[in-house]
Amino acid sequence: MFRHGVSILHELKYPPDFRHFAFVNPDAPKGGTLVMPSMTDFSTLSPLLNPQRAPGLNWVYETLLLRAGDEPAAYYGSLAEQIALGADRRSIVFRLHPGARWHDGMPITSNDVKFTFDAIKADATSSTIRMASPWFESVDIVNDREFVIRTIADPSLSLTPLANYIPILPAHYWGDKDPTIATLTPPLGSGPYRIAAVEKGRFVRYERVTDYWGRDLPVNRGRFNFDTILYDVYRDATVAREALRKGLLDVWLQWGHDILAFDTPARDKGWLVQGKRRYRMDIGARFWLILNNRRHPFDDAQVREALSLAFDFEWQNRALFTGRLTRADSYFQNSVFAATGLPSESERELLEPFRDQIPERVFTEAFRFPRTSGVGRNRPGLVRAQALLAEAGWQMRNGVLIGEGGEPFTIEFLARVPAEQRRLLPYVDALTALGIESRIRMVEGAQYANRLRNRDYDAFIRIGDFGLPPWELHLAFHSQAVDAPLSFNHAGIGHPAVDALVDAAKAASTLDSMAAACRALDRVLLWSFYQIPLDAVDDPHLVYWDKFGRPQREAEATYLSPFPDGWWYDPVKADRIENAN
Repeated sequence: MFRHGVSILHELKYPPDFRHFAFVNPDAPKGGTLVMPSMTDFSTLSPLLNPQRAPGLNWVYETLLLRAGDEPAAYYGSLAEQIALGADRRSIVFRLHPGARWHDGMPITSNDVKFTFDAIKADATSSTIRMASPWFESVDIVNDREFVIRTIADPSLSLTPLANYIPILPAHYWGDKDPTIATLTPPLGSGPYRIAAVEKGRFVRYERVTDYWGRDLPVNRGRFNFDTILYDVYRDATVAREALRKGLLDVWLQWGHDILAFDTPARDKGWLVQGKRRYRMDIGARFWLILNNRRHPFDDAQVREALSLAFDFEWQNRALFTGRLTRADSYFQNSVFAATGLPSESERELLEPFRDQIPERVFTEAFRFPRTSGVGRNRPGLVRAQALLAEAGWQMRNGVLIGEGGEPFTIEFLARVPAEQRRLLPYVDALTALGIESRIRMVEGAQYANRLRNRDYDAFIRIGDFGLPPWELHLAFHSQAVDAPLSFNHAGIGHPAVDALVDAAKAASTLDSMAAACRALDRVLLWSFYQIPLDAVDDPHLVYWDKFGRPQREAEATYLSPFPDGWWYDPVKADRIENAN
C-alpha cells in the first residue's frame, strides 16, 4: 500500500496532509547570502565523484526520500510522492511526484532513477555511494512515474542511503557524458539551488532557483531560504577560523573538538555565537580499538579485558585532546539503543537462553569502563590487567610477558596516519609496562586495505560509527559476516548469542523491540571485550555571526537540527553588526 512516508519501527509523526515539519518556520523570509568554509580542495562538479566533488552539490540534486529531524527512523517522500514496501521485504516501490522537474523543465521519470543506479553500479567511484550501492540489485520500471528498487537485504538497510546519499541524475543530460569523469561544467539539477559560479579549488557559489518545483512540498516549506550560498575553500583550518573572526565567513562547523579560538570582543558582545548543532543520526563511538579475535591470544576474553584496562583514555583525553572527548561506554552511545543499568525484563528474555555461554556480569553488573585521574601512570588498571593476564596463563619473566608455551606476548598495531600513531604511542608505553612487546607499523593506503581485507592484523584503530537506527548490525557482528567481502566485523566476532541478538534486532517491527535487542547485544559485546570503544560521537560545534533567523521550535528536531536549510538571513541583525564595525 502506497504511503506518503515510511518507518519500519514506529508510526509516522506526520499525517498525509501535513503542511510542514514542526521544527521549521514555514513563513521564513527569503533573501541574503550565507558564506561557509570548505576544507575540500575540489576538482569536479560531478555528483558521483567523492571526495573530489565540490562542496554543496546536495543543494543541486534531489533524493527520493528525506529523513525527518524529529523522528528516529522516519522517511518522507521528496522526489517520491509515495512509497510502498514490498511484501517480500526485498523491494521498495516508488511513485514519483507528478510535478517533479529538472531545471530545464523536463519531467523527472523512472528512467532517470534507473540511469542513476546503473551508473553507480557500473562504476561506484564515490566512496560513500560505493558503500551504499551494494544493497541494491536492480531498478525495474513500471511506468514513467512508478518503479521498483529491488534490494539484496531488508529495506531497512536501503532507506538511509536512498535518503542521504544517492542523488538522482537526469538521464537526458548525462546520457552522452560520463558522470564518473571530472568536470567543471555546472550540471543540470532538480534541487532548490543551481551553480552560479565556480573556480576550481577556490569557491563555488549557488543561487536559489526561484521556480523550484518542490518549494511547496510539505518536506520543503520553511527551508532553502538564502538567495545565495557561497563555499569558500580554505586549505588550513587555522586560517579558516581566522577568516570567521574577521567576518569573511558566516559560520564554522567543527566535529569532535571544542572551539577554543574565538575569545574575541565580538563574542563578548553577543555577535559571534558559540553552540552546537544537533546531529544524532550517528551514534556510538567515533573511534574503536579493534582486536583480531581470530588470532591467539586475542581469542581469550580475559586477555582482551586486560588490554582494555591498560588503555588510559582519561590520560589521552587530557594530554592529547585537552579534555574535549567523552568516553563511549556503549556500542550505541547517545541513543535509545544503548544499555543502561541492569537488563530489563525484555532484555533478560533475550539473554536467558545463553546464560551459560555469556559472562555472568551481563546479568549482574552495569557496564562502565573504569575511569582514571588522567594524571601519571594508570597503576590500578595495570595491576588489574596483570592479574587477568596471569589468570590467562601469561607470566612476567625478565620484563617479558611469556605464555604457557614459552612464547612472548606481542602486538602489532597497523596505522595509516600520524594521528593514529600519536594515539597508539601512549598505549604502547602502557603495554610495555605489562611486558607486552608492542610495535606500530605505519603502512600506506593500498597495503592497509589489503591487510584488512585479508584479516592480516593484530589490532588497529578504526574510524566509524553506527547509523540511527543501527541497521548495520549483521555486517558488524554476525558470524556470517566474519569473512564476508562487505563486512566490517573486523574483530572477527562469532558467537551464537551475538548472532541471535542481531537476528532479533533485525526482525524487530517496533522501536521498543529493536531497542531491547540492541541493549542486550550491547551488554554481551561490552562484557566480552571484543573491541574497545574510544571516544563517543558528539554533536558538532557551531560558531556563527548572529545575523540569521532561526525557527522558534528548532529544538524539537531532536535528531537533526535544520541547519543551514531552516535558517534565514535577518537584515536587521546583520546591519547591527555591520554598522558597529
